[in-house]
Amino acid sequence: MADQWLLLPQPQRLARWEGALALKAGRFVCVEGADTATALRVGAVVRDALAAVGPRWELTMARGSDPNWLGAVIQVDPAQVAQPEGYRLTIRPDGIRVVAHDAPGAFHAAMTLRQLARQSAGAGALPCLYVEDWPDFANRGVMFDISRDRVPTMETLYMLVDMLAEWKVNQFQLYMEHTFAYRDHRAVWEHASPLTAAEVMALDAYCHERFIELVPNQNSFGHMERWLNHPRYIDLAESPEGFPFRGGWYEGPFSLCPLEPGSLALLAGLYEELLPHFTSRQFNVGCDETYELGFGKSKTACEARGVGRVYLEFLHKIHALVQRHGRTMQFWGDIVQNHPELIPELPGDIIALEWGYEADHPFDVRVSGWRRRASRSTYVPALLRFSPSRGAPRTRSATCATPPKPVCAMAQSVI
Repeated sequence: MADQWLLLPQPQRLARWEGALALKAGRFVCVEGADTATALRVGAVVRDALAAVGPRWELTMARGSDPNWLGAVIQVDPAQVAQPEGYRLTIRPDGIRVVAHDAPGAFHAAMTLRQLARQSAGAGALPCLYVEDWPDFANRGVMFDISRDRVPTMETLYMLVDMLAEWKVNQFQLYMEHTFAYRDHRAVWEHASPLTAAEVMALDAYCHERFIELVPNQNSFGHMERWLNHPRYIDLAESPEGFPFRGGWYEGPFSLCPLEPGSLALLAGLYEELLPHFTSRQFNVGCDETYELGFGKSKTACEARGVGRVYLEFLHKIHALVQRHGRTMQFWGDIVQNHPELIPELPGDIIALEWGYEADHPFDVRVSGWRRRASRSTYVPALLRFSPSRGAPRTRSATCATPPKPVCAMAQSVI
């Protein structure tokens, strides 16, 4: 039965047929209709996956005169598969056939073959079946928090990327507050085991090889306490001494003051150093949970113009910085969502991220507000949370002073 085979994500169509494909020695994996780099990427995945089941097959881009030597043929042909990133995978007793719309689709088919091969390791044969799949959402991303005293090793990050690639995820973000090794800001990150520029470039290339876009992420308004607790930056804080918070008092600074010229200058410098290490043309600037806006230095301005207006004005300035780098800006939409009358004033190319931790978060209701006002938005549900008392990936730092944020998944861009 088809349900005996675990494939993630579940494909659009899966049919189990009678019989099996016995993997014979001396066969070839042939990739057609793709450039050499794609043929190497896709073909190597298929070749190595099948080697766990039976004999190792060689990789080629030429059919040759005798088709009987072809154990697997992978074609990239959009005329045969209409959906972007889609593919059809057929396993029969005479061989494996894949036809894909594009290079990512061929890679997704290879990932499906890897999952099947893992479940048939050492068997010498694969089950005969048919798989047809394509993504429901064009953007399928995961954001992983590395700013709560848990900065993964490169080994762990590579492992995560490989796992996400098998799940056909095509965007990955590392949530950063203070965990990039900015040259001019050593005091902020020196005890945080940050990612270096070279590590980010290596991870970007690793993602690219797996058709995953590594989107840069740097919170830029709230959640800046790791910066503002240092004397050099305290003057940029909205409320240096703290602010009322949920019936109590939050001790110390948390958000940048949008009226301080130095706040924008700080961000300009951070973007100038961070962004060149990413090939992605998107950038998540955060800007969520600016709890104390209007309680500190901006109190007078907020009373005169409104908290939402002061927030929006600073968001526009951040957007201008992002535009200088030719990037599309993502930001968390929770604050603007509280002032829906301001949504039409957002820049036309901006992407609002609608996040929610609860299983019953009203995504459809809240996103409909963005849609009615012709703004782009993306669902961001939380998937899981690591607990200090439970197993977690290998990290560079063993301490955990504050609970980590959840891993988040991003899907379904809404225009």
